[in-house]
Amino acid sequence: MAKWLRLMRASLLALLALAPLYLHAADDGDASTATAEDETAVKVNAAVELPKMQKILDKIKGQVSDETNDAQLSQLNDMALELSGNADTLGQALIPQSQQLISQLAVLGPAPKPDSGVKETPEVTRKRAALENQKQKLDDQIKQAEAIKSGSLNLSAQIVNLRRDNLKTQLALNSGSIFGSRFWSPLFNVQQLDGEKLASFRDELVDTAALAWEPGWRAGTLLWLVAAVLLATLGRRYGEEFLAWVSIHQLPEGRLRRSFLAAAIALTTLVAVVMAFSFLDQALTRRAEVSDDVHDFVDRLVQLSVFCGLIAGLGRAFLSTRRPSWRLPAISNEVAMALKPFPPLTATLVFIFQTVEALNSSVGTSVGTTILANGLTALLVGATALSISFRSSRVRRRLVQEGQTPEAKSTLVGLIQMAITLAGLAILLSLAVGYVTLARFLSYELVWLGIVCGAFYFLSHLLSDGCETLLSVNNPSGKRIQTSLNIDARHLSQAAALLSALGKTILLLFAAVAVLNGTFGTSTPIELLQKAVEFWGGKGLETLNIVPAHLVNALLCLVIGIYVLRSVRRWLDNEFLPKTTMDTGMRVSLVTLFSNIGYVLVILLTLSTMGVQWNKLAWIVSALSVGIGFGLQEIVKNFISGLILLTERPVKVGDLVSISGIEGDIRRINVRATEIQLSDKSTVIVPNSQLISQNVRNATMGNAQGVVTIMLTFPLDIDPVQVREILLAVYNENERILETPEPSVSFKDLTPQGIVLSVTGNVATQRQVGSAKSDLLFDMLTRLRKEGIVLSRPQTMIIEQKNGDVVVKNPQQP
Repeated sequence: MAKWLRLMRASLLALLALAPLYLHAADDGDASTATAEDETAVKVNAAVELPKMQKILDKIKGQVSDETNDAQLSQLNDMALELSGNADTLGQALIPQSQQLISQLAVLGPAPKPDSGVKETPEVTRKRAALENQKQKLDDQIKQAEAIKSGSLNLSAQIVNLRRDNLKTQLALNSGSIFGSRFWSPLFNVQQLDGEKLASFRDELVDTAALAWEPGWRAGTLLWLVAAVLLATLGRRYGEEFLAWVSIHQLPEGRLRRSFLAAAIALTTLVAVVMAFSFLDQALTRRAEVSDDVHDFVDRLVQLSVFCGLIAGLGRAFLSTRRPSWRLPAISNEVAMALKPFPPLTATLVFIFQTVEALNSSVGTSVGTTILANGLTALLVGATALSISFRSSRVRRRLVQEGQTPEAKSTLVGLIQMAITLAGLAILLSLAVGYVTLARFLSYELVWLGIVCGAFYFLSHLLSDGCETLLSVNNPSGKRIQTSLNIDARHLSQAAALLSALGKTILLLFAAVAVLNGTFGTSTPIELLQKAVEFWGGKGLETLNIVPAHLVNALLCLVIGIYVLRSVRRWLDNEFLPKTTMDTGMRVSLVTLFSNIGYVLVILLTLSTMGVQWNKLAWIVSALSVGIGFGLQEIVKNFISGLILLTERPVKVGDLVSISGIEGDIRRINVRATEIQLSDKSTVIVPNSQLISQNVRNATMGNAQGVVTIMLTFPLDIDPVQVREILLAVYNENERILETPEPSVSFKDLTPQGIVLSVTGNVATQRQVGSAKSDLLFDMLTRLRKEGIVLSRPQTMIIEQKNGDVVVKNPQQP
């Protein structure tokens, strides 16, 4: 690339060296003493060099289209300007020859008409034809030189615009420190081309003002100007006062008044500023004779007034110095008064330097002038940011020294102040080392983030307070809604919280679109709205084919589906299934299974309504399979086990089960785990996979009746028949023991400890076994003691060693 540029520059220098030859030939032609050889040389040089110039111009154009480096673009711009000068020199050299040919043709006179009867010699006719042919060629060469000159100048302007645009995007471009002479040179060494462009545009502005002040238009211009001034001053003030009166007298008491007033302050300032500039636009550019450049320049000023109005309005609403008690954020009055000048100052600085930038863009000034304007903008914005941070900190320190307590600064406020300070330092440091583009980007991003965050803060508070006030039962609106819908106040508060969260989510989405797509100075509010509409229209989620315009339909589908699902579930649980012969556990299992399948179908239907294409979700499935292999394995296993429990029903709701030493009643079978209620009314959560993979005792699965079995050991010397009758009598007399099957006593074993007898009886349910067994044992022990029958005691052996001999004793024997 550099080698090619050197060759191109050498060619242009060679063309420039030929310029004296062109001029010398032109002077000789004017004096009518040029020789035939000189004329032939000029003709040959023009015929040869013009195609070379055109070829060089085409090569420069092709190189500019692919080049992004600022240094290379600067060299290409210089080459285009040199080529323009050479083409102009060559064209000026050819003009005298054309004039000489015109003079010679005038001497010969025009060709005689055929019917005039005048005849001229063939030599004169041949000479006239030769001269006309030469003149036509010279005229074509002059036109070609003019075309090359015009094309080179247009290319140079395009290169300058491209470099100016690169100043906004190439953040790593070092254009010189603000402490260097190169940065300030446009102030002292104004380029001739810049001076001419600025003077021309100034004349257009003066002509526009003169047109607006002509008789017949002067009264209308004066009215528009007066209306703009009145609207910017009295209109803003009285509009704010009117909205404050509405807030106090028309809105219910509560936080809505403060948030409404803050939004009113910001809105009235914005409307007043924008309308004032719109009136100025009408006052100056309403005539059809106004040039398009002036129209575009004034339109950009009107667009710029929107941002400046937002800066001033949000700042005034944030500080609220006229009504400190209504101030929305927690800021002390001393800090607010100290920061009062900064919002209008920032808005004014932004307007001035954005106007300069718009002027540079409209006029097409040089890159050096553009860099100077961008650097001054970044310098003042960075200095303002540091002044805001340092002044607020100084006021808080002064309050502490005076023994006063400043406002409690939250962590978020501290982070915001730190971010402003760091951004200001970064801007000044970038300017010091020469990265003007980066400093401009940081300064405009700081201002734009401030606008977006401030608007989101006030709108979110207004939305939250509005929902809370509208649906509060303490206000007439909430009472009417409660009476009309016949709902509980708790549901109204839940609806208010839900609407507030939904509104804040939408505001957050718009704020994200604004931050990501609307850098300050490059997008108007209308363009931001269009980008948001494009996002909601489907261009934001094209990779998944999700059309956000269908989100409303998907949300309705989800809400209606869940409502229908819950209604059918209540109908099954309360009306239909109780009328069938199914037991409670079966009914609960069916309802749970129906709910799980229904929720899956509703979610699938919602995603389908949203426009999700499942082939676009292959990456999600892949990610889930990896997750299942690692972290989701247990969850999936429990989910599948829950489906097995609900379908095969090895255990069901109401069963008495025992697993891993835990015994209790199954109260609920969920998708992931099963709830087991113990006898002490506590609940144990058991994963469904354990009920599938481990041994589970289901006491109520095969038979609903319970068996009460008591085993007793009696001495060998008892009367077995008497003991059998006593035990059977106790069982038969107990009201919980069923008659069928009747109780029985069996001889279980004969051991050294005595006779082991087992008594068995049935009760209605397994849950009566414990209490029945307790009552039976009380009765048995009481009757056996009355009859003088004792239970066998366990045999205990004591081993002693006396005089080297081992002696075994039974302490139960005398």
